[in-house]
Amino acid sequence: MKHADLLVLGGTVMTPNGPEQIDIACREGRIVALGPLQGTWSADNSLNAHGLHVLPGVIDSQVHFREPGLTHKEDLDGGTKGAVLGGVTAVFEMPNTNPLTLWQHDLQAKLNAAGQRAWCDYAFYIGGSAINARQLQDLETLPGCAGIKVFMGSSFGDLLADEDEVLRQILRHGRRRMAVHAEDEARLRERKSMVELSKDVHRHPEWRDVESALKATRRIVALAEETGRRLHILHISTAEEMQFLARHKHRVTVEVTPHHLTLAAPECYSRLGSLAQMNPPVREQRHRDALWQAIREGVVDVIGSDHAPHTLEEKAQPYPHSPSGMTGVQTLLPIMLDHVNAGRLSLQRLIDLTSAGPARIFGIQGKGRIALGYDADLTLVDLAAQRTITNDWIASRSGWTPYDGKAITGWPIHTVVRGHPVVRDETLSPTPQGRPLRFLETG
Repeated sequence: MKHADLLVLGGTVMTPNGPEQIDIACREGRIVALGPLQGTWSADNSLNAHGLHVLPGVIDSQVHFREPGLTHKEDLDGGTKGAVLGGVTAVFEMPNTNPLTLWQHDLQAKLNAAGQRAWCDYAFYIGGSAINARQLQDLETLPGCAGIKVFMGSSFGDLLADEDEVLRQILRHGRRRMAVHAEDEARLRERKSMVELSKDVHRHPEWRDVESALKATRRIVALAEETGRRLHILHISTAEEMQFLARHKHRVTVEVTPHHLTLAAPECYSRLGSLAQMNPPVREQRHRDALWQAIREGVVDVIGSDHAPHTLEEKAQPYPHSPSGMTGVQTLLPIMLDHVNAGRLSLQRLIDLTSAGPARIFGIQGKGRIALGYDADLTLVDLAAQRTITNDWIASRSGWTPYDGKAITGWPIHTVVRGHPVVRDETLSPTPQGRPLRFLETG
């Protein structure tokens, strides 16, 4: 009889072939057998997956875990706990911490901090900046680096890269797909007085308007064409951008977020106030409808949470002094499973957006599908489970969610990271198991 570290038995397994009623054997962190395994395999550990769907581990390719420097609102422990409780097995973390993640020693400090503390696998972006542009081709290949992230707007100091010549230098010094926050900083500055006078959060999408997003997206796509660089444009929020990006898919991949797919102005601002405040903003229903259309048409490649917590005290400051950002890593999968239940997308398409898509476009080794030889990252969900999201469930240090009180159909039950059940029956295990992600284009 063959022996495994973990057997996952009796579930509906979402393989590249589609749903199959098979078992999974995991050994030394990898998938070593698929099929009817009961009676021919023994194991140290097993998970009963009867009545559950077994998905490839969910990868959230945009989170802000605020460590170092801002750990009063989030840290690696709370952020990754939230990830695995929400069914997420790997994350890409962003560089706008304090200090900023601009150099090898900044990246290494984050990798050191995550060791023995992260509950899921992880990688960290390095920020693209005028001060490190000529070194980026070396920095982006460091182990544990998710790639280069550029802020064309909504940042400050050395992390803001809003001039064309700086952007050209960043684009020319490197080969990996570059992630971009595309809002036009000059236009945002010109228009800020309108909200400083009104102090009305309902005007957030009017200040950070369609033109501020579309103008920046057009600029960076043109510069990428000029320099031959691949792009990944984050949190697209407008119908106009989707229309434009559909004509530039040969070089550009596209992310949307659950909050842009779920909330809509003006209702969300009336109900949630600054808790709904994000950059780029949650916009009117016509934009939300266009994002869903772009998912159906294949324009969208990835769903990322843009988990970016602030404390309730910080969010309670008068707008526009209230900071933009909300929790999201823990609710990404429940919110999207609820959309699956409502018929807005298929389970197979959700897997493409949250597992196979990130692994494919970022070149992650061994992730993104349930197949022999791949890492045993598994997210086991009950598509019929009815739950209510509450602030009490949120593991983030900030302790709140814009979805507090929202009833959901579809819920993560077990989370397996490289063969280790880190969440079993919705309960966290005693020991973190996270390790750095490996990429095809790094050392």
